[in-house]
Amino acid sequence: MASVVFADLVGSTGIFERLGDETAGRFVTQLTTALAKIFEQHTGRVVKLLGDGLFVVFPHETQAITACIAIQERLQQKPVRPGGTGRPVQMQMGIESGEVVEIEGDCYGDAVNSAARLADLAGADQILTSQRVRDALVPELQRKLRSLGPMYLRGKQEVTEIFRVDWQPQREVEATVMGVSMFKSPMEAALQVTANGQTLKLLPHGERLTLGRGTTANLAINDSRVSRIHATVEWKGGHFILNDVSSFGTWVYFGNQSEPVVLRRTECYLVGNGQIALGCDRSAETAPLASFAVSA
Repeated sequence: MASVVFADLVGSTGIFERLGDETAGRFVTQLTTALAKIFEQHTGRVVKLLGDGLFVVFPHETQAITACIAIQERLQQKPVRPGGTGRPVQMQMGIESGEVVEIEGDCYGDAVNSAARLADLAGADQILTSQRVRDALVPELQRKLRSLGPMYLRGKQEVTEIFRVDWQPQREVEATVMGVSMFKSPMEAALQVTANGQTLKLLPHGERLTLGRGTTANLAINDSRVSRIHATVEWKGGHFILNDVSSFGTWVYFGNQSEPVVLRRTECYLVGNGQIALGCDRSAETAPLASFAVSA
């Protein structure tokens, strides 16, 4: 058994566009090399650098969580700005544990795949992990984890219980609770999605809804950041599920929470109410937004 970490730099494409390939390449290499040393200080073995990210294996879940928190805290306390200007560097991380097979210095297995998917799903400054990792942690670390509910990770048939690591104490009050309405009688549920003054309603076992820029989308949102068919919503397994099929991703905000669940070719349950930002986070200028509400 091993614990696997994928840590990816957020927005690396923008860094390369702003600084140019040569300067950005040097910056990213220096950054990942420095982060690798921090992982190694926490008994992590860097399997390989992934351009703008790292793939690291730890003997135990506690070491993996502690190392990821240490890096996020370091970047918060001492911000690193590409080229000395612009927004500070942010990382998104995923952690999973399980059997790992090593072949010629590389590592393979379901835990590796899941950790990579969790990193893809994480937003900026976020660490996401699974029930399996949580169960192996001491109570002190378990208390830092907040459930985001069950989600479908790409390539997996069964849902995975996802947890966010609340490594910033001041944000603990913002913990996302996505499962509050998951146990209501499914036949009583109805979903409403609204954008640009148009509202669509989806009932259990109803036809799938599509959101996008194309004329064939059920809910049309005309913005260059929105794909022709950007996301779908359907009733599956007793829940309303949002599936991102876009080029740039989908940001989902639940209730009054400021931290989004970021989907990149992945899925999540829609529960309660909130906002869906298509192609960017909702803080972006004139962000294309849809609101949703699940009601009994």
